[in-house]
Amino acid sequence: MVIYFNGKMIKKEDARVSVFDHGLLYGDGVFEGIRSYDGLVFKLAEHIERLYASAQGISLVIPLDKREMEKAVLATLKANRLKDAYIRLVVTRGEGDLGLDPRNCVKPTIFIIAGKIALYPAEVYKKGLKIVTVATRRNTPESLNPQIKSLNYLNNILGKIEAINAGVPEAIMLDQNGFVTECTGDNIFMVKGRLLITPPVSAGVLNGITRQAVLDVASKAGLQAQERMISRFDLFTSDEVFLTGTAAEVVPVVMMDGRLIASGTVGRYTQALIREFKKLTRKDGVRYAV
Repeated sequence: MVIYFNGKMIKKEDARVSVFDHGLLYGDGVFEGIRSYDGLVFKLAEHIERLYASAQGISLVIPLDKREMEKAVLATLKANRLKDAYIRLVVTRGEGDLGLDPRNCVKPTIFIIAGKIALYPAEVYKKGLKIVTVATRRNTPESLNPQIKSLNYLNNILGKIEAINAGVPEAIMLDQNGFVTECTGDNIFMVKGRLLITPPVSAGVLNGITRQAVLDVASKAGLQAQERMISRFDLFTSDEVFLTGTAAEVVPVVMMDGRLIASGTVGRYTQALIREFKKLTRKDGVRYAV
């Protein structure tokens, strides 16, 4: 494996950041998780756009323009001869000192990793996940806006630890008023009748690329998309529940907090959305040759 690191392709074992890098010391930086499918980087332009929006949100000036960054992603995939991959694109504030002042970081650090990922086994997509609600509350948007995909993921990790302790792979995080926001690494949807419902971005959730893709194809699956606040009770009494994310794609949920969702099997609308999403991954993005 080779890594894109500050404009060069270097071996994995040589890819190192300084112990004074503010991304390491303070989580001061931004990132994107991106997927490629059979030589097509899915929604690359949207991911790059979101990366630069996150950077703008923390006053981080990326030394490459968007087109140069796209080329760097493609070059990393080609260097690793990968047609199907998970790409992690990271920009940190760069090397500084032990103080918080970002002005003491002279140059951002940029690295791109391209490799394989399988967040859940194939069986999960056929039989569904079991998840729980955890006590750790989602950060308030006023504290750390979720539209900034920052390197500070401790809030999510604390929720993930609770999920692991409960013996499940994923967990729902609530807001300060007890409404559903998102999971530790995925957005959440429910189906009720022919309505497809997910919490709105204003509720303090990431406007996920996969989330938006599912909203866009909802009508093709026979559903009417709606964004509104939802409660745990709404999920308990829904017909179907599923999660979305770049790594997870569209993954069904069949049990929540010990309660079966409807019949406890993967619903037909979820199955239809999985099919529609797969169609998108074959055509919506930037192609490259290995």
